[in-house]
Amino acid sequence: MTAAHPPLEPGTFAPKGWLRNPHVQSVLASSGLRRFVFRDRISPLLASSREEILDVGEAKLVGHLNLPKHTPRALVVLIHGWEGSVHSTYMLCLGSWLLSHGFAVYRLNLRDHGDTHHLNEGIFHSNRLGEVVKAVKLISERLPDWPIVIGGYSLGGNFALRIARAAPEAGVPIDYVFAVCPAVHPPHVLTAIESGPSFYHDYFMRKWRQSLMLKQKHFPEAYDFGWAMKSDMRHLTTGLVQRHTEYKSLDEYLTAYSIAGDRLTGIQADGVILTSEDDPVCPVADFRSLTLPSQVELFITRFGGHCGFVRDFSLDSYAERFVSFRLKARYPGSSSGD
Repeated sequence: MTAAHPPLEPGTFAPKGWLRNPHVQSVLASSGLRRFVFRDRISPLLASSREEILDVGEAKLVGHLNLPKHTPRALVVLIHGWEGSVHSTYMLCLGSWLLSHGFAVYRLNLRDHGDTHHLNEGIFHSNRLGEVVKAVKLISERLPDWPIVIGGYSLGGNFALRIARAAPEAGVPIDYVFAVCPAVHPPHVLTAIESGPSFYHDYFMRKWRQSLMLKQKHFPEAYDFGWAMKSDMRHLTTGLVQRHTEYKSLDEYLTAYSIAGDRLTGIQADGVILTSEDDPVCPVADFRSLTLPSQVELFITRFGGHCGFVRDFSLDSYAERFVSFRLKARYPGSSSGD
């Protein structure tokens, strides 16, 4: 299908004034300001979080598990965006919201994200899907009593949708999948970052360079990223692809983790994708050209930026309410959070 389903959502997302600016929305999504405003909500999540190392053979990944006070409605596995982590503001805000509404929450770090650079010698790249699928399978085997939901933001949304697609063959019992502003076609995402306001490129490059230097610190005999410190995003990605992956070109690498066109038709789980028309990172045209299975909703708002969806000056997130609304309707078990 190419058209969006009729929305089932808690009210209408209609930000006013400068909150309609897509760049303001995008910056607020992961800002420390939101973390400060919602610190009382986030505090119980951080206090009760249990860190685990998931050894899946070719890699070790780190996850943080939170269980509600009562029997969970479902277990929600959350995946952060590129150069984010389990401690990103949007992960903490959504995780705490879901925990308070009776869901078990598992925030999963991708390789070389968060404080995990020391765990694996091989460097992260976006086609290391197999290890993440195995990690989610291990989580489902450790916690087999509840339905499994997989979801994520940006690159994490891309991973979540690919995991859902791979789940039947891998024996992972994904019941529902959601993605907020997922990266649909990476070549277009790279172009959007290059052609947009420079602070997007500068923000990602600063975090990426810091990550690479941490990797070099832990594995000095394997890596010397001195050449990368002055490269722009396209040339740095190209260099890493050529030096540290099996892909022969930048385009081959980027296209390998694309979910554009009909690539998601193999998803068997129900699900929803939320994005905005004004996303400056993931072009809306890529979403409009998706062919999705009938049980996966596509919902496009007029405003929202990239993973922003800040409702008003309280800094409350429509995306968190959107996801929670659907999950509570699907898993209506009793919860003290209602």
